[in-house]
Amino acid sequence: MTSRRHFLKTGMLGAGCLSLIPQLLAAGSARKTQPTRFIFLHKGNGLLPDSLVPLTFDDKLKEAERKKDAFTVDLDKHELPAWMNPLSKHKNNLTILQGLSGKMCTTGHHTWCSSLGVYKANERLDSIKWATVDFELAKLFPSPFGHIELACFPGDGGNSRGNLNGIEKGFSARGPQQPNYAFGSPKVAMQELFKSVAGDRSSQASYELQRKLLEFAATNQANLAKQLSGVEYPKVGNYADALQDIRDRNGRVEAMADVIRQHMPQLDQKFLNDEISTTDRQAGHAEVLLSSLISGMTNVVTFTLDELGTQYTGLPGIESEKVNQHDVGHGKAVAQFSAVEVREKIRHQHMNIVDSIVTRLKNTPEAGGTVFDNTMLFYFPDNGETHHSQGTEWPFIVIAGDNTRLDLGRRYIRLPGYGKVGHKTLGNWYTTILNAYGNSIDHYGALDVALNIDQKGPIEQLLG
Repeated sequence: MTSRRHFLKTGMLGAGCLSLIPQLLAAGSARKTQPTRFIFLHKGNGLLPDSLVPLTFDDKLKEAERKKDAFTVDLDKHELPAWMNPLSKHKNNLTILQGLSGKMCTTGHHTWCSSLGVYKANERLDSIKWATVDFELAKLFPSPFGHIELACFPGDGGNSRGNLNGIEKGFSARGPQQPNYAFGSPKVAMQELFKSVAGDRSSQASYELQRKLLEFAATNQANLAKQLSGVEYPKVGNYADALQDIRDRNGRVEAMADVIRQHMPQLDQKFLNDEISTTDRQAGHAEVLLSSLISGMTNVVTFTLDELGTQYTGLPGIESEKVNQHDVGHGKAVAQFSAVEVREKIRHQHMNIVDSIVTRLKNTPEAGGTVFDNTMLFYFPDNGETHHSQGTEWPFIVIAGDNTRLDLGRRYIRLPGYGKVGHKTLGNWYTTILNAYGNSIDHYGALDVALNIDQKGPIEQLLG
């Protein structure tokens, strides 16, 4: 009989089927209203808080910003920093949120699941304490795939280390000691996500073979579990359940094949090559993200735009350079551009990706409005405020549709600085989002043991 270990190493499951087990759809989950979609975009090498400050702040606002005093201003009369220019057309839906801290997370170079889970994490599975916030939101808005993660993996350091085009541990977690897995290239994402509706005979034959293997393996493992006792019983039982979950997911996807086929990404060949620039990889992933959301395959996507070890290629003006973000974090120039200018180029590239996503969603009709009306997009750093971060600040850019349940929109919000009365953490922020969308959790995430203030609960001023 084929062992579990051997089966996991076969091409079918090794390609990532098992690693992308979705949350089961709740019984009778059909909704009268459209689900909310959530897009989490995070970056490596920190996000400098000063870089998000509008250029037109007067001296009073600049001083309040310098002192980290709380204030809120309408963005309508203010000019965004140059690197954020691609978002100018979306200003009515834009919020810049400053002042959150995340010292209860792993900070410094790499944070693994920390920025989404609000706990200290590393490469060890036992460091994963609970499901990350994106998976918690996926439970509230069930879908065939539950959750999809995409990544521009690093060449070294951090997650994946070298398997740029494969399927590797990502930055999200499905539950305690359960890392999620991310697609490293548009090509592998296309192969795995859209294989059930592939048009060529070879892909169809491969998919049918996988279906039969799954059926055989699930039946075998379920029968084996019945014969076992003790510690082996739950292990084999969980494995059998996982295989059945994949079969259930595939059945749900097959049932909506016509819709998925209408929204399949139309990618140029350059996006499907293994040798692909970072900027093209990001653009290709954005197309997969959009197709997955618009078709209804998922309502939650997490996309790692880059990690500290991502060797950047394709940046405008330095297309031929391989940009080492670690060196940039230490102030090293690239070609004729200073480290600060290179940081701006990378952020501007990210904003181009955000603009492409938001624009497409705004142009996609849905139930008397658009898909964007029911979408929230978050752009934030993987590791806090800078290269060697301390976690005292964790800036966020939020772009939200008109049906958001949070009181945001066209504002620059500076929350009280670290240690000040009323200061808020990543845990408060995620608690706010979860509370707004139906999970009335008292508090999400670990607490900062160094903060001598009440840290629990949502940010009341942001609840609509």
